[in-house]
Amino acid sequence: MRPAARCRAGLACGNVCRVIEVNQLTKRYGDVLAVNGLTFTVRPGHVTGFLGPNGAGKSTTLRMILGLSKPTGGTATIDGHPFRNRSAGLRHVGALLDAGDVHGGRTAAAHLSALARSNGLPRRRVEEVLQEVGLAGVARRRVRGFSLGMRQRAGVPWASTPPDSCRPRP
Repeated sequence: MRPAARCRAGLACGNVCRVIEVNQLTKRYGDVLAVNGLTFTVRPGHVTGFLGPNGAGKSTTLRMILGLSKPTGGTATIDGHPFRNRSAGLRHVGALLDAGDVHGGRTAAAHLSALARSNGLPRRRVEEVLQEVGLAGVARRRVRGFSLGMRQRAGVPWASTPPDSCRPRP
């Protein structure tokens, strides 16, 4: 478990960041209520999971937190700001919603390099995370030939990189 990080003024909850805050989050698709008034806070150092049957709203909630779907009501913030307002998302949050989202024609290295480049992350970080997740030996292979587990590992490095906004401060 990582030590709790101190936050900038206005974001403190005790002495830790309120990394993810969801307040009365609601999503409707026509007459279907997918998420109904959900409220929770996730702090650093805590493992948080969504459990529930298919159609319970888990992915919809994550999509709203990440700014991929607009909520019908309520708010979702990361480090005190709506995620959709971030210009370089991976510098603040890492997420892997679907391992199938990796383009099968790209190599693992090319996929991670494109993510790094588009988010202002250093190229050296690509090599580091390929080593960390055990894909360095297949980094030049096309993702279409990977098993599901390997495709998931190609996405996990950015999902596990600590956000800039909640790193420990001196």
